[in-house]
Amino acid sequence: MTIYLKDACYIDWKSLEFTKGHMAVTSEDDGKLKFLDTLPSKETLSDDEIILDCQNRLVMKSFACGHHHIYSALARGMPAPEKIPENFAETLQYIWWRLDRLLDMDMIRASALVTALYCLKNGVTFVVDHHSSPFAIEGSLETIAKAFEDVGISHLLCYEMSDRDGENPKEKGLEETRRYLENGSQGHVGLHASFTVGDDLLKKAVALAEKYDTGLHVHVAEDAVDQEQCMKTYKKRVVQRYADAGVLDLNKSILSHCIHLDEKEVALVRDSGVWVAQNTESNLNNNVGVTNYKALGENVILGTDGMHSDMLRSANAAFLTGQPTEGIDMATTYNRFRKVHHYIQENGFEGDGDNNLVILDYDAPTEINPSNFLGHFIYGMEARHVESVISSGRLVIYKKRLMTADEGEILTFAREMGNKLWDKMK
Repeated sequence: MTIYLKDACYIDWKSLEFTKGHMAVTSEDDGKLKFLDTLPSKETLSDDEIILDCQNRLVMKSFACGHHHIYSALARGMPAPEKIPENFAETLQYIWWRLDRLLDMDMIRASALVTALYCLKNGVTFVVDHHSSPFAIEGSLETIAKAFEDVGISHLLCYEMSDRDGENPKEKGLEETRRYLENGSQGHVGLHASFTVGDDLLKKAVALAEKYDTGLHVHVAEDAVDQEQCMKTYKKRVVQRYADAGVLDLNKSILSHCIHLDEKEVALVRDSGVWVAQNTESNLNNNVGVTNYKALGENVILGTDGMHSDMLRSANAAFLTGQPTEGIDMATTYNRFRKVHHYIQENGFEGDGDNNLVILDYDAPTEINPSNFLGHFIYGMEARHVESVISSGRLVIYKKRLMTADEGEILTFAREMGNKLWDKMK
């Protein structure tokens, strides 16, 4: 399929250079953009060609999420826990571990479909996900992958392995990960936080990642309890434990959160070449604290931790919180917002080429140009401005309407599965 963009104002995601004119994008030719002097006439268009009028619109590379949890998609509005959590450990115990243990494959599929819908509506075409369903493991990654692909989302998936539910889920998690990677699917080897991962599982996870030339995707010191339990059990801090196990030797690894690190751990992460996922709103919601991500180096990407699927919102939260915490500026915020593209491309993952575009109907009250773009990005651009989205050369959102599936059916299915999950939680 060839999509022609008429009278576009294209903003280069790296240089912020503005280019005005006509463009063409396809799913072929490695997804490279073409700038054209003229467009074909409507009479000469074939059935797989379309012209989009982009006059007074902004066109730029679509967005990517560096850390998501599709398994939490059906949580919105769920019944209150039997006990109101008083700390992070209880939040896991009474909310998230209670939820993930009750998921079945239909619920997982519904979660993936509705997450894909929300991502695309927000201009997100690539998702790095960290999934958990300890009593519905086998086939879960393929279920998510198919749902994402049907709707139009590229992905990098993993299953969140843990010892917290016993030997059987642990072994099934290892097998699900092995099978998924063995089939040639791109993904990570996923682990929950150190305090739920024993030495045997950690060793096997690193071996899997090495065998399939990928990295680990792990939660790291999201809360102080992770450090406390690590010191108590292993007589070392979390990052040192992971470094000793070989996690930091794998440049494709993503360490999510990294809030409660000491100076030695910060240096280990910064000097290793691994990547850190910042999830500001989730950390605020869980009351686990904030940190200075600047100290961790340049390899910081933004995620949502499953709270939502809006990366513009995540960038805004990172900026507003980062000003008092780390003296962050608008340029650094934008670089973190876009750093996930570097992660994907530098590590040879597919699905995030130049033929992933978002068309914004940005009703700016003032002029926008390369010199003031960052001010508009931080203080003006919102998900409501996303009008159309192209994913891997495929038109997936057109004038705010999903083109690849029935939006109403997805939402109906999600609500049905949400009620089923909530009934089990009661």
